[in-house]
Amino acid sequence: MAVANFFDKAALAASQILTGVDYEAVAAALDSGVVGVAFDDAAARSPEGRTTLELAVNLLARLYSRVAIVGTGDAAAALIPELAAAARAINPAIDISADLRGTAACIGVGASPVPTDAPTIYLGSDGWIARVSSDGPVGSGSSSNPFGAGAAACFGAANVFRAFFRAQLPHGAPDRAFQLSLIDLDPTAAHPSNPDLGEVDLGESHLVGLGAIGNGAVWALARSPGLRGQLHLVDPELVDLSNLQRYVVATQADRDRPKVALAAERFRDAGIVVHPHQQRWGEYLRARKSWRLERVAVAVDSARDRAAIQAALPRWVVNAWTQPGDLGVSRHAFVGDQACLVCLYLPEGERKHEDQLVAEAIGLPDAVRDVRELLATDRPVGRDWIERIAAALGVPSEPLLPFEGRPLRAFYTEAVCGGTILALGGGRAAGGGAEVPMAFQSALAGLVLASELVAHASNLKQVPPPVTTKIDLLHPLGMYLSLPATKDRHGRCICQDPDYIAAYRAKYGNSEDAGSLTAPP
Repeated sequence: MAVANFFDKAALAASQILTGVDYEAVAAALDSGVVGVAFDDAAARSPEGRTTLELAVNLLARLYSRVAIVGTGDAAAALIPELAAAARAINPAIDISADLRGTAACIGVGASPVPTDAPTIYLGSDGWIARVSSDGPVGSGSSSNPFGAGAAACFGAANVFRAFFRAQLPHGAPDRAFQLSLIDLDPTAAHPSNPDLGEVDLGESHLVGLGAIGNGAVWALARSPGLRGQLHLVDPELVDLSNLQRYVVATQADRDRPKVALAAERFRDAGIVVHPHQQRWGEYLRARKSWRLERVAVAVDSARDRAAIQAALPRWVVNAWTQPGDLGVSRHAFVGDQACLVCLYLPEGERKHEDQLVAEAIGLPDAVRDVRELLATDRPVGRDWIERIAAALGVPSEPLLPFEGRPLRAFYTEAVCGGTILALGGGRAAGGGAEVPMAFQSALAGLVLASELVAHASNLKQVPPPVTTKIDLLHPLGMYLSLPATKDRHGRCICQDPDYIAAYRAKYGNSEDAGSLTAPP
């Protein structure tokens, strides 16, 4: 099987959401058939159709080793080399064919039925609206709006995954037919909201966190031609090999590059001015002269980082997340009766600390004190530690020796979270609480995050939406995705503290729009 050099991370992600499936089972299932991507001239000539195809192939290349890219018509045939090159830039070992025989599941884009007996999911879009059906073609629009088209690709990749692992996902039936606007996020709407995407002034906005969700947001924002204003990108880290499992703007050529530099490069031809900051949030704030923060899109990993961002008192916050059960976004003012960002992440009961999680992940739950010291000092781990961990996890030590002399946190991130331990037979227990979503989950979370930022800046949501929206891509799309969320019922949150409220109002005034979930006039 022509697996990618980051396959260990992909296998870890799949094994975390599939019941009773280990590395070998994931590898075998992915080698059981070809994924088909079929399209016609109507798709190739549609800007939205091409966008769907580009992201669909991008997502599939991060997991599957064999993909058939089949175009019907002259325009479609001319697009095949471009799509194949994009797939190989992600996984140079990928096997790309032009034959749908042997496909286990297929994606169809355009106006033509796909000539295969394999389960097929048809994708299309119209501006903000993603269209999905397992019954027949749904067509693609002519706009330059990337949001509906990109979301359709994510839903398509999720349906392919459910088809490959249907035995392990008993409730993972294919989507029958739906259309979903990223403006109202209401699958039951008879007329989904679909305003024109014209020129949008983001003012001075921030995107904090350029991991997998941040990548999805960058992918969409960089393809929105009417964006103006300034966008600050904040993230301290570099791209590593394991990131390629789900970073949709990263290829093999981007390894070891700062994430902010990679993201900024994607806006090279855009009208918006991008400011990359290879810093942590606190470092960025210390260097910034003004703490007036109009819009902040949050794509960080931890509750602590989210709390730090909310504590800086942005005027408006949109937050995105992934977890084994779902992905979602939440929208936050600070004043009013609805939850701020911190409200959603206040701990209920005792939670494990980082040292406990890492100790369990490396198979040494009784060595918490030693682990705590290594994490606090960043002292390199010696061969004795590598051999001790390998023995505890029941894996050979030799493949782990490259981590000798590196900090324990790097070992945890790259060997445990990166999937190396799983590939060596360390099993699911080595996950130690490290959640690794699938690429289609992270990409959709980022797309919705970006759509919320654009919609807020252009005031496209005249009625304030509920605080949270959640989507489970391992099941057919639910009917009701959005729910309100009120402030912490115990009054523990900073948004209920008089000093924080006073500081917020000192920044933005006492008018009602200071706490509005829609953009100020």
